[in-house]
Amino acid sequence: MKDPRETLATSPMSVAQIVVIAITVGLNALDGFDVLAISFASPGIAREWGIERAALGFVLSMELIGMGAGSILLGGLADKIGRRRTLLGCLVVMSIGMLMATQARNVYSLSIWRVITGLGIGGMLATINAVSSEFSNARRRALCVSLMAIGYPIGAVVGGSIAAMLLKQGDWRAVFWFGASATAAFIPLVFFLVPESIEWLCQRQPANALAAVNRSLIRMGRAAVNALPAVSVEMRKRSVADIFSPQFVRITLLMSFAYFLHVISFYFIVKWIPKIVVDMGFTASSAAGVLVWLNVGGATGGAVLGLLSLRFGLKNLTMLVLAMSTVMLAVFGRAQADLTHLAIICAIAGFFTNSGIVGLYGILAQVFPPSLRATGTGFAVGTGRAGSVLAPIIAGFLFGAGYGLEFVAVAMGIGSFAAAIALWFLPFKPESAASAEAAVSP
Repeated sequence: MKDPRETLATSPMSVAQIVVIAITVGLNALDGFDVLAISFASPGIAREWGIERAALGFVLSMELIGMGAGSILLGGLADKIGRRRTLLGCLVVMSIGMLMATQARNVYSLSIWRVITGLGIGGMLATINAVSSEFSNARRRALCVSLMAIGYPIGAVVGGSIAAMLLKQGDWRAVFWFGASATAAFIPLVFFLVPESIEWLCQRQPANALAAVNRSLIRMGRAAVNALPAVSVEMRKRSVADIFSPQFVRITLLMSFAYFLHVISFYFIVKWIPKIVVDMGFTASSAAGVLVWLNVGGATGGAVLGLLSLRFGLKNLTMLVLAMSTVMLAVFGRAQADLTHLAIICAIAGFFTNSGIVGLYGILAQVFPPSLRATGTGFAVGTGRAGSVLAPIIAGFLFGAGYGLEFVAVAMGIGSFAAAIALWFLPFKPESAASAEAAVSP
């Protein structure tokens, strides 16, 4: 009997699989909009509540705290109870958080709802990385993960364009109303169109796993199977702690460190662009427009890196774009005289900074085996996002201390270069992770 996982890995992708990948792109687009919603709204919040840059830095960081916790806790949950259930739960949490942000009347209540929103986003990120990998075939796996990852800037581009219009017609709360509605719209899509991962069902084999596998196989145009592949008791009981086993601890720590360092640079430019542009004398809607161009560049860069990874080594490509991220942040710091030049510089900076994120996601999907994929991704993304809470805070204090944009941009850009150095020491042999897991199965 042929293993259903092997069938999916070696067969052309069906329409049902492509639909699932498209939904993961859309879910990551929600992340792009939801995370940036506070950035779009920040000039209006600062004006309405009269808060300074340092205080605004804390508000901008709140969902990152939730995202860190959500990635670590809910990423592990996705490996235990399944990808589909975790995705649906995360979408409900995100919708509630975005909706209640519209009712906030001060910094404290807004911060609480941003943390709650971040919990859902963090868990969703860890889960969709596993989903995009497990619903693709072997030939297209790297490309599918890359496409999922560029959903972030796509969401920011589309959401940013809508936010610019909303900010012209209403106050900052309109941005959160839109975010809550868009997030809730994905709940029925996931419920009806995303089945449980066959990879996860074969690995964990919960009650009625065979029937669930066959339903998914038939939906994907494949023949049903009579039995599931044999899996050892040890494999079924793998836990979060296994990412710290001697086999994976070096990978876990290096990937977490690299992600942490790069998102410090990434979130500096993402979070502070609207406020910086407004302080240059431009309108809040113009600031949202510049942020859109940052993400146009990001989406383009992620797509280019995904295509190049089909021919060149993913690790070396990622190290290159991380180094270029540092260069472009330094260029960004040399404030441009007009809005057009600033938008061009931000688009190029976005090309490299988001390519770095895409490359790191691609590596995470390959260096951990299926039974640890969401857990490993969740820990790396969670620690990185929790650490990236420092980015807007540090930048806020540097600005408050009197340092200019040029100095702050260079200081914050060093993180990406340090991330490239961390990857240099990564033992990137993706085939070893899968083979190691297969070796312990009977």
